[in-house]
Amino acid sequence: MTTTATRVYLARLAGTAVFDPAGDRVGKIRDIVVLARDTGKAPNVLGLVVEVAPRRRIFVPMSRITAMDPGSVVTSGMVNLRRFERRNDEKLVIAELLDQRVNLIGTGEKATVEDIAMTSGRLHDWHVSRLFIRKGESRFGRRGPTVTVDWNEVTGLFAEFEPQGVDSLLKSIDSMRAADIANVLQGLTPKRRLEVIAQLDLELLADVVEELPEDDRVEIISELGLERATDVLEEMDPDDAADLLSELPPERAQAFLEAMEPEDAEDLRRLLAYDDFSAGGMMTTEPILVSSDATVAEALARVRMPELSPAVASQVYVVRPPIETPTGRYIGVAHVQRLLREAPATLVSAILDSSLEPIGPDAPLGQVARYFATYNLVALPVVDENGHLLGAVTIDDVIDHMLPDDWRENENDEEG
Repeated sequence: MTTTATRVYLARLAGTAVFDPAGDRVGKIRDIVVLARDTGKAPNVLGLVVEVAPRRRIFVPMSRITAMDPGSVVTSGMVNLRRFERRNDEKLVIAELLDQRVNLIGTGEKATVEDIAMTSGRLHDWHVSRLFIRKGESRFGRRGPTVTVDWNEVTGLFAEFEPQGVDSLLKSIDSMRAADIANVLQGLTPKRRLEVIAQLDLELLADVVEELPEDDRVEIISELGLERATDVLEEMDPDDAADLLSELPPERAQAFLEAMEPEDAEDLRRLLAYDDFSAGGMMTTEPILVSSDATVAEALARVRMPELSPAVASQVYVVRPPIETPTGRYIGVAHVQRLLREAPATLVSAILDSSLEPIGPDAPLGQVARYFATYNLVALPVVDENGHLLGAVTIDDVIDHMLPDDWRENENDEEG
């Protein structure tokens, strides 16, 4: 191995780009795998967890790393694209070892691991050599001092029973999208995953739960306390929250509904009344709604709301009062592209797309999918038999329902 560095601090590798010998980018480093050995022997650094498209994490052994410089890592050539699965005796540095509480052997002081250094040996293998730690909190609330020690000057680095902080892990996922964070959570132990989700911002946690496979999101929502789980459900898109509730035992789902705000619970009960694979079961009850006297400027202000998904923000629906689902009579839809071409004072009702017919809530998935394909849609209004708007189906939910239940984990299509 012709690496430039012989000692590397591992926390600094998070997000580093990995390249092949030709200079083509392979992916990003998301974590480092280490293995504890017999007493007296430094833990081995086995390899890197590298994220490649599309959101797949693979394992690259250290034996395949030919160069390691600030900002870039180079591999020796072909890499195995099989999804990485951590073995029971392996540890992930960023996800599991940083923020670990340890004890200094010489003094008995407690400290927190903030970084871990690996060093290249004579046989070009890598092992953990040094720990950058912060000693316990000092008096008057000030942070304790930091010091670098040899790996064998502490105990408890690989302990699993003590509560652990998550500051370093949260920092490493700070710029990730919700789907990528969901991918990280799937690779954590149940204990570590609970420690992370306990510290996630409520809005972000809701987005992450929406991206998890069915079994994982059921497990997480079941492990949260009633209050926090209810808050997460209220923050989720109504169609995703309804899907999640339908996967829970009926008595558990009912407990969540009773704890929710009445208005939010009513939206979910309406969605739960429809078949999962119908327009009503797939729709969101929170599309962009305006009255017939609303202007283009008002409609565009609604479209700019940052919490809206691109599909929901693609259309504005004009309805008669009440301006919340189920609304008064549905009048029509205005596409954002058309809104952008009109004067701000123009009435939205004057530029409606009269060719787009809404669909009923009982329409099956196949009919909905054909409608989307025929008219090149990203969203479709859903109305009842009296012409009241119930919600809108978006293309992402159609695709989600068309894919197998395990599509987030199934690699067969990706590997051909």
